Amino acid sequence: MARIAGVNIPSQKKIVIALTYVYGIGRKFSVDICKEANIDENIRVQDLSEADIKKVTDIVSASFTVEGDLRREVSANIKRLKDLGAYRGVRHRKNLPCRGQRTHTNARTKKGKAIAIAGKKKITK
Repeated sequence: MARIAGVNIPSQKKIVIALTYVYGIGRKFSVDICKEANIDENIRVQDLSEADIKKVTDIVSASFTVEGDLRREVSANIKRLKDLGAYRGVRHRKNLPCRGQRTHTNARTKKGKAIAIAGKKKITK
């Protein structure tokens, strides 16, 4: 099992897919990394040589902010927005969507599971 940027990438998958297991690398960047390292995109990780893995590791460490550093940077950006009291920071604080999505219905992923609220009792005459 190859280790890139502190992540064990699965050895039975193609290199383009396996690189996406690293936080901060998606399909586009994994294709770019393979082109830069002169590695065929369809080759499996288990078929790569140690030199190829070293090439990929060097490219990732030199060109990209990944894993812990990226997570730290993203959380610092969110914390900065919260401290400033910016609209997006307030939305993060209230655990609501901050990119303009509707919240009257939907937004369940961000808001969490729906909580039932007892309705008003109807007054009968």
